[in-house]
Amino acid sequence: MILPGFHAASAMFIALAMFYGFFNGKLRVEIVSLLTIAAIALLLYVVPMPGETKYAGLELAFQGFGHYALVTICALMIMGRGLVVTGALDPAARALAQVWQFNKSLGLLFTLVVCLFMSMLINDTPVLVLMIPILAQMATRGGMPASKTLMPVNAAILIGGMATTIGTSTNLLVVSIAQDLGMRTLSVFHFTPIVLISVLVALPYLWLVMPRLLPDNTKQVSVESRRFLAKLRLSDDAPMRGKTIEEARGNLPEDVRAWLPPGNRSHVGRRLLAEGTYQGLQEAARTLSATLAPRWLTERIKADSTRSREDLMVAEMILAPDCRLIGLTPSTAGFEGVAMLGIHHVHQPLRDTRAHTPDTEMAEGDVLLMMGMPEDLRHFAETEGLLQIEGGEEVTRSGKALLAVAIMLGSVGLASFGLVPIAISALAGAILMFATGCVRFERVGRALSAKIIVLVAGSIALGRFILVSGAAEWLGQILSSGLQYLPPAGVLAAIMVFVTLMTNFASNTAAAAVGTPIAFNIAKQLGMPEEPLVLAVLFGCNLCYATPVAYQTNMMILTEGDYTFKDYLRSGVPLVLIMVAALSTTLVFWYGI
Repeated sequence: MILPGFHAASAMFIALAMFYGFFNGKLRVEIVSLLTIAAIALLLYVVPMPGETKYAGLELAFQGFGHYALVTICALMIMGRGLVVTGALDPAARALAQVWQFNKSLGLLFTLVVCLFMSMLINDTPVLVLMIPILAQMATRGGMPASKTLMPVNAAILIGGMATTIGTSTNLLVVSIAQDLGMRTLSVFHFTPIVLISVLVALPYLWLVMPRLLPDNTKQVSVESRRFLAKLRLSDDAPMRGKTIEEARGNLPEDVRAWLPPGNRSHVGRRLLAEGTYQGLQEAARTLSATLAPRWLTERIKADSTRSREDLMVAEMILAPDCRLIGLTPSTAGFEGVAMLGIHHVHQPLRDTRAHTPDTEMAEGDVLLMMGMPEDLRHFAETEGLLQIEGGEEVTRSGKALLAVAIMLGSVGLASFGLVPIAISALAGAILMFATGCVRFERVGRALSAKIIVLVAGSIALGRFILVSGAAEWLGQILSSGLQYLPPAGVLAAIMVFVTLMTNFASNTAAAAVGTPIAFNIAKQLGMPEEPLVLAVLFGCNLCYATPVAYQTNMMILTEGDYTFKDYLRSGVPLVLIMVAALSTTLVFWYGI
């Protein structure tokens, strides 16, 4: 066996060091990625490749930051952020909640399918962020425990993400590296049918088996969301105007209680008093065509927000002992620049004689639910003597939800039909998100992930170095010598398992950077078409169900579901085996090899 050259051996050493850095976890992913780039740049500057100048190595090391794959990934992040901040995904969440209330088992199946298809076009993380509170809420209402639903839903999201070229940043990375190596351009839905065929095999496991393998980690003591008293102001054309209170209650969420104001004992008029969580009150206002604050005030605040290009926030504030508002009612307090959406009355044993209504006098310790721009909320809290609770929630710009959906569908559609490359259509979509105000340019930092940017840039540099150094060719020869005795399905399965192991114990982007050029060389050695082997790498990079460190969404559900490492192995390894068998078999028949 011929030993690898100096640069090939160096490339493999840097790749192993990168994998170890990810697996060890003592250094942040961003630091490991930047160290990888620095190591490649320094090595090729000191010892240039044969026939190259020392500056050619710098270009190779840093080319990832200007690569079209990274531009595409950032543009897709921005468009995904636009869907979130405009509330474009909220209708899907409401539909899921209704199905869960009808039947728990069907609710889980419907959730799995919806999440799978959503993650084909939207980044996995925001889809899971949307689903976590829904599944947690369903669990508190008598549904399946969150620990039995979060992991199957996360797996469905990951499977959906690998069904399109834009489903995950890793997919784009594999496809872009393969195109740089000479493979034809793949459309957005080029390999979607292959994944969907495999889903037919995996879905019964996700739906019926995986929940049984997971423990019931329901907490004995659950933290209840704070409930607020609020006044719902119905519009003149609201459908509930003139109806009985019983009819109105039938249209409200389960956690919202409503009653008529004093003096109104017959039918629903312009006002309706209610109590519930902020999310419940939001849904009640939407259902009844009402607002939680005076309509003229909310419209003025929203207009100021649009004019100043500042996002609106909803924050909770506690009345401190020296607060000016103590003893005043919300109507006599004289709020300026902010709107009160609700109030939580602190319980005062033996001396709390206040009426249970949002119009009564405010007392020390009460919690106000306030809406406004961040600076206005801060000024209000300082001026009036309130303590703002950390956190806060952005108010969705729901008026632009349809526009955000249209921009996303237009960008994906242009690339799907091959009219323009995904890099151009995604960049155009991101520009439109900024131009139309769906995403504030000043808030672009919330849309982009610095971790993903440097991780992708480092992986592109490593993958290129592995190719030009001859490491990919050397590894391809070694692996093909053993794979030549296997049938095509066995070759594809072996490559998929090899990449899957790297993915679950290191990083899927690093696995993509290393695996793609190796797959290309194996294809040449065995005389097989390159495309199915490249797809085997792509699929292997997405089979990250077996460990919590394999992907960021796995980490997000770790605490929410109170999972252990064994839970991931117990439920994830069978799914990996099912997907490897289904995908490798489907690839053989699809490509006729």
